[in-house]
Amino acid sequence: MDRRNFLRCGVVGSVIWSVTEATVPAQAESTSGPKNHLPPGKPVIYTAVKWSMIREKLSIEDKFRLLKDLGFDGVHIDDPFHVDPRVAVRAAEKTGIMIHGVVDPTHWRYRLSDPNPAIRERALHDLLRCIELSHAYGGNGVLLVPGHGKDGPEEVVAQRALEQIEKALPLAAKLGVRILIENVWNHFLYDHNGPANQSARRLVEFIDRANSPWVGSFFDIGNHRKYGVPSQWIRELGLRIVKLDVKDYDTRTQKWAEIGEGTVDWENVRIELAKLNFHGWATAEVGGGDRKRLAKIREQMRKVLG
Repeated sequence: MDRRNFLRCGVVGSVIWSVTEATVPAQAESTSGPKNHLPPGKPVIYTAVKWSMIREKLSIEDKFRLLKDLGFDGVHIDDPFHVDPRVAVRAAEKTGIMIHGVVDPTHWRYRLSDPNPAIRERALHDLLRCIELSHAYGGNGVLLVPGHGKDGPEEVVAQRALEQIEKALPLAAKLGVRILIENVWNHFLYDHNGPANQSARRLVEFIDRANSPWVGSFFDIGNHRKYGVPSQWIRELGLRIVKLDVKDYDTRTQKWAEIGEGTVDWENVRIELAKLNFHGWATAEVGGGDRKRLAKIREQMRKVLG
């Protein structure tokens, strides 16, 4: 570039800089909230079901096609030790249905918090295997129940679980698979016989103690309606939430309910997810069935999540 063209570009650049300098501060002053903070957005939610919910007797590929026909975006493999990753990946490639992760299928039987060190090592072995399988499927997360209150005092249960999770972090980071803690009825990080307005604080503290970007929350919207208000839990957990499980619970009857028919505060759930600018997976975890049943679940999810 010769000197004349360079100067011409410099003049144009100065004009652009002047316009920008003159207009951006005025725009910034008209917006509320702290700097670099995105305003509430419209969550982009991808819908899925647990693999075991597909009850029609079909091949793996045809099950994927069924989900595609019904408008689902993906599937969450809750029986990864018995679904061939090679076959499932081929089915995903052919249909466009994504496998977004797996459930550790033995985390209740072999717990990271078990008093027996040998059982804790078996639990770690299965967690590592699930991380590898999630990666093989093309997923990016493992749903994990980290322990149970029956294994000892809460601090003891937490310490045992965190020690084992720490051992899994190198593999999780290497393969890009997050370990996601589910809030579930395991008598841990809440008072099982307590009131219905409990806080997520203890769950928040447990996740933070892992001190790793590879540990987050797989927040089950319906699981803790018995113990707290789901929208408040979403607010407290904040950006720790990576994925969602979807079900409903009715505090009036103390029973599970069809999605949208219990006492989950779905409108406020949507508001809090919007505040988080949440973009991610929401997986139904309810009684499955045939095509008709799965279509109903898809419609229920659409209504409550928007």
